[in-house]
Amino acid sequence: MSIQPLPKADFSYNMKLIGHSDQGGRPDGVQLMVNKGFAYVGHMFSKGFSVIDVRDPHHPKAVEYVAAPHNTWNIHLQTHGDLLLVINAKDMFAAAEFQDEKAYYKGAIGRKVGTASGDAARDWTGGMAVYDISTAGKPRKIGFMPVAGGGIHRIWYTGGRWAYASALLDGFTDYIFITIDMTDPTRPVEAGRYWLPGMNLAAGETPDWEPTRRYGLHHATVSGDIAYGAWRDAGMVVIDVADRRKPKLITHRNWSPPFGGGTHNCLALPDRDLLVVADEAVLDDYEDGFKPIWIFDNRVPGNPISLATFPEPKEADYKSKGGHFGPHNIHENRPDSFVSSELIFATYQNAGIRVFDISDQYRPKEVAAFVPGEPATLADRRPNRKKVIQSCDVYVDKAGLVYANDYNGGLYILEYQG
Repeated sequence: MSIQPLPKADFSYNMKLIGHSDQGGRPDGVQLMVNKGFAYVGHMFSKGFSVIDVRDPHHPKAVEYVAAPHNTWNIHLQTHGDLLLVINAKDMFAAAEFQDEKAYYKGAIGRKVGTASGDAARDWTGGMAVYDISTAGKPRKIGFMPVAGGGIHRIWYTGGRWAYASALLDGFTDYIFITIDMTDPTRPVEAGRYWLPGMNLAAGETPDWEPTRRYGLHHATVSGDIAYGAWRDAGMVVIDVADRRKPKLITHRNWSPPFGGGTHNCLALPDRDLLVVADEAVLDDYEDGFKPIWIFDNRVPGNPISLATFPEPKEADYKSKGGHFGPHNIHENRPDSFVSSELIFATYQNAGIRVFDISDQYRPKEVAAFVPGEPATLADRRPNRKKVIQSCDVYVDKAGLVYANDYNGGLYILEYQG
């Protein structure tokens, strides 16, 4: 079998590409996890998820593909130990109402898919699937938690009894925060909910924000008994989850406006009393402007204070390159991965993968970058999509290898050399 040459980079420093996979001809990827030498990749357009053998990172091999149910997204997933959790939600980017991507990021999504009133005709599967991955690389479905509504968007699970998710449920304007009891992985059950006042239309609440804004949870990460929720155009919502059945608000911080919203990740660095918070660029051609990655002082959890923003990549004209330019995802320091409170790994969509040193929290600096070249194919079949790289997720394993994927470009395996 001939060995395919590695794709060429448009730009690189302090990062070396050592392996690449087109994921079995399904090069589109959203969230990825690495567990026991296998990468699990949720697809944006290929209707399911794939498993890639990365035990030899120089020669990754696609070994499994699990198709999604009809009209259903499996874009996000979590692994820990012997479990894989996979979201099931309406395939938004296959829907006619979201072929113009702006429609997905503007306004109450529950109203658009009919779940706000509870009257949507269901032609998708909503909920969370549980797989046994005790045989590495061979997911075996063992459980499912259904939800009534659009489905689950993203999960946070690092083992034990509790998982946490964003869920689009009947009667709500957008995704809310839920806790999930995993005592029996074959029968996970919702345990608690939190939403911002105004989201629960079924209970007679009325939104007090502009109807063009997305007041919905992307997802929360959990540190101890505190959940840090990235609430898109509502900023950061900090939630006390000491009682997982009755989550309650600690504080809500929103910097949009004047900034453009789209908050996507919140990462607590408890050893330094810091938070790293990323705002996602969601529109093409820099239409939504500068989207920062922020550093917050978190010494007083009820009063996080912004200290600095990360520098924006400037070695090329990314604003005019096409597609999205700005942050998408950051490596989230999962306990079974590489954990650092000084190095932050992020994807910047058409500007690739970036590494930042925040040892001085007041002056974050970029220390490495890798920008893949133009993808070989365009997996994104929506109209008017430009054939440019859109680096989506990044995961760093315990050995320090960096895994990154793309809407079109496949899986990249990199060594950080800073």
